[in-house]
Amino acid sequence: MGLLIPEDREYNEERRQVGFNRYKQLLSRHFKEWLVINAITLLGALPLVGGILISIAASSILLLIPCSALGGMIFGPFLSGLYDSMLRRMRDDVMPWRMNYAKSWKQNALGSLLPGAILGVMTGLFCFMGMLFWWAVVPPALSTIVLYLLSMLLALTIVNLYWPQLVLFRQSGFIRLRNCLLFTLQNFLRVFGTALLQLGYFAFFLLFAPWTLLVLPVIGIWYPVFFSQHLLYDRLNDAFEIEESFRQAESERS
Repeated sequence: MGLLIPEDREYNEERRQVGFNRYKQLLSRHFKEWLVINAITLLGALPLVGGILISIAASSILLLIPCSALGGMIFGPFLSGLYDSMLRRMRDDVMPWRMNYAKSWKQNALGSLLPGAILGVMTGLFCFMGMLFWWAVVPPALSTIVLYLLSMLLALTIVNLYWPQLVLFRQSGFIRLRNCLLFTLQNFLRVFGTALLQLGYFAFFLLFAPWTLLVLPVIGIWYPVFFSQHLLYDRLNDAFEIEESFRQAESERS
């Protein structure tokens, strides 16, 4: 672990670390399996990406909405599988990743369809609006750009908090959204800062495309999900008692 950063004498791979050492520990243990899951997730995103590109090429928002909704429904279970795999490793689940991934599909696929469709439509609208800015003869007003970026930050905030609840708990969508609001109010700087970092990550990918497409198989979707959940996990665990709930469930089954 000392190749790119100074070696930490307190670091012990066999014990659960905290802070940046926990970040290093999770990456060193699970990097390979997350690469595989990332590839599967990218395949699941192809219908959504294809639908958005076709709609933009046709300059048709009427085509965009159904294509994005259908692509998002397909993508939803794949995204759930990614989130579930990340969160299981963050709570030190020792089950092999293939079993975890199959279990996630069984538990979350159906519940991911509607949130996936909504996420797909939001993604499509953001991409379409971005292209309208690009095509515009007259540059958009600063207030329009600010509103656009704030809307993206809000969407990222909801995704960062909604999807973990979807794979962890059996709740209604209304309760998940209420929890998103309450958690954001209690941890505003951490939640906003995480969404801002993600927005910068995606902006970097767009600005330097198509060259950044070369690194999609390496850091593509899994890394921003992992990084955001790593930043939020301790507070999510405190707020929702994630690990305590699973320990109780395990003790009841045994």
